[in-house]
Amino acid sequence: MLKALIVEDEYLAREELIYLIATHSQIEVVATFDDGLEAFKYLQSNKVDVIFLDINIPSIDGMLLARNIHQFSEKPHIVFVTAYKEHAADAFELEAFDYLLKPFNEQRAIGVLQKLEQAQKHLPAADINVESLPVNTDKPKPKASSLNQTINLTQNNRIVVSYINDIYYAVANEKITEVYTREGVFHVPYTITDLMERLPSESFFRCHRSYCINIDKIREIIPWTNSTYLLKLRDIDGEVLVSRSNIKTFRALMNL
Repeated sequence: MLKALIVEDEYLAREELIYLIATHSQIEVVATFDDGLEAFKYLQSNKVDVIFLDINIPSIDGMLLARNIHQFSEKPHIVFVTAYKEHAADAFELEAFDYLLKPFNEQRAIGVLQKLEQAQKHLPAADINVESLPVNTDKPKPKASSLNQTINLTQNNRIVVSYINDIYYAVANEKITEVYTREGVFHVPYTITDLMERLPSESFFRCHRSYCINIDKIREIIPWTNSTYLLKLRDIDGEVLVSRSNIKTFRALMNL
């Protein structure tokens, strides 16, 4: 069964869309949002198959959100929802699956829903859910993050697609993580543990319970109190502590 997300700030349009999907398809609506940034945060840790996306929404508009979704390694189908037909051309530039005009035409909506379900039935073999296949335990499963070269960072309600290697270090801040680059301080809406799972282990080291660091950005290693180290970075201000519990691993990593 396809899982769908609805991002629509008009209550009546959102409720009508929920009704049409429930009445005319087997698609499951797993979440709804009236704000683009909140929807983006949800997508950082939740996978859906299709997004019904209004273009004019608060925080970040639907086009900007779609451009960031387009960077995902596994891209959900996007069906744009708009009151303006002229947005259709922009939608297809972003490889949108389809679009629906408001107010909704029921037959047009049914056609889009049927097309989504038909597309699911005709997925190529490469798109089969690998979780249902037998696992070869002789080979380690690669980290998904190693397949990606970019990561989505947020700052002042902006979403910035950054190269992973542009990250210098990150600091845990409860359920979000602050990310430091030469361009400033950004954040991601998940824990530092979740961030580490998205970063290549050959470049990033969890040097402290609250810190991780890009080892390629280390400029100076300073012996510190209690047999620890203080790290200074190239190009930016900032100091990162290596905790005692991570000293042995850090020394081996840096050939100390």
